[in-house]
Amino acid sequence: MIVHEVRVHPEADRLERDGQLAWKIAGVAADPVAVEPAVAEMIVNRVIDNASVAIAAINRHPVTTARDQALAHPRARGATVFGLGPDVRVHAEWAAWANGTAVRELDYHDTFLAAEYSHPGDNIPPILAVAQQCGKDGAALLRGLATGYEIQVDLVRAICLHKHKIDHVAHLGPSAAAGIGTLLGLPTDIIYQSVQQALHVTTATRQSRKGEISSWKAFAPSHAGKLAVEAVDRAMRGEGAPSPIYEGEDSVIAWMLDGPTAHYSVPLPAPGEPKRAILDTYTKEHSAEYQSQALIDLAFRMGKQIGNWDDVESILIRTSHHTHYVIGTGSNDPQKFDPTASRETLDHSIMYIVAVALQDGEWHHVQSYAPERAQRPDTVALWRRISTVEDPEWTRRYHADDPAVKAFGGRIEITLKDGRVIADELAVANAHSLGATPWQRADYVRKFRTLTEGVLDAGEVARFLQVAESLPSLRAHELAELTIALPPGALQRGAAAGIFGFQIS
Repeated sequence: MIVHEVRVHPEADRLERDGQLAWKIAGVAADPVAVEPAVAEMIVNRVIDNASVAIAAINRHPVTTARDQALAHPRARGATVFGLGPDVRVHAEWAAWANGTAVRELDYHDTFLAAEYSHPGDNIPPILAVAQQCGKDGAALLRGLATGYEIQVDLVRAICLHKHKIDHVAHLGPSAAAGIGTLLGLPTDIIYQSVQQALHVTTATRQSRKGEISSWKAFAPSHAGKLAVEAVDRAMRGEGAPSPIYEGEDSVIAWMLDGPTAHYSVPLPAPGEPKRAILDTYTKEHSAEYQSQALIDLAFRMGKQIGNWDDVESILIRTSHHTHYVIGTGSNDPQKFDPTASRETLDHSIMYIVAVALQDGEWHHVQSYAPERAQRPDTVALWRRISTVEDPEWTRRYHADDPAVKAFGGRIEITLKDGRVIADELAVANAHSLGATPWQRADYVRKFRTLTEGVLDAGEVARFLQVAESLPSLRAHELAELTIALPPGALQRGAAAGIFGFQIS
């Protein structure tokens, strides 16, 4: 890896193109390195993972809305939409919109946490959509996805967005644009403009993940993916972008991030170096914010030690800065204790999550968030006795570079009314690569089968898994098979028509 030093340059000290971060990202994207077998294997795992969580959410309201909008933009040789099979095609940017929303709706796919946080699997829908529309094969798709993961992970390692209340999809626009550039074999100068355009249009505040969290949380990454597709299209037609987008005097860094005196050290692969970043990412066994994964596993085993929930005086979770301030009591969000809060809010409340995990000893992507579950009186009482605190050691481990040290868990201390304390800790989730039961292909397949049970026919399950596992060798015309068809009549349509579905009577 080469570490690139990034800082703001005033116009009087204008930074030449080859010194700019966007140009260096574009250079990585244009580098025709081979995809290593382990990377290809993991990409297939994440394609399966994305499909499983998309189908589990296929008839939820935001997903239905996004799908209806996409269907208003048909294209004979376009891209596919989850739920409709390979024969229904729409424009690539709208397929990215619909499929990206389906993937993100349950917040149940892969993750990478460092200086910033991210769901790198959000790169898959826009890059796959462009591959289908542009007639690319499985090998080209692998190369594009390896780049998307690499660029997003490398940006997340180095540049914190949430500290400045900027939503994390600001790293997704550039990574998706870079991945599309690799997929299409574009030259460095076109990818460079694409990356800059994509960043310029995908910066937004993180209010989408604050307070009463709305359905926009699912739309935000698909919006970034859609804008990335459009940015690449414009750049291919010869259009430019604000430049330098990272280092300029009025740039993203100067006015949205650390300001004119900012300094970032961004690692990127050297020329000829394989793109391996996907191997540092991890998926979710449980449908909840990633920082809760290890704490859910910990709560499962600790809950067995409690005979009567009325005996609990208080529960303290010692954890990292990020967990405490984003999904813990450090957020100061009263909604995180509201039994009538939205699912999106509940899955960003570690207090709620730990309460249910302690009591139930299991987690379900629907039942664990059901209103009747959230409003159960004994759960509400326990939930409101839970608090979090930042522990410097857990924060240090959260930001550690050494994978053997890096941790996303914490310590739970349950104080009983008789004065006894039950305490335990867990650093990483069981499914993590360093966890008790690290996930392999069979686990991703099991997750797919579990989440699609009762939704897909057995034949369609087997067909999709066979196609997905053949991804590296798929020919261009076979890439359209990398989608899923629900049985006839199983897909819901929205009750209301918007602008795109408006008909003049």
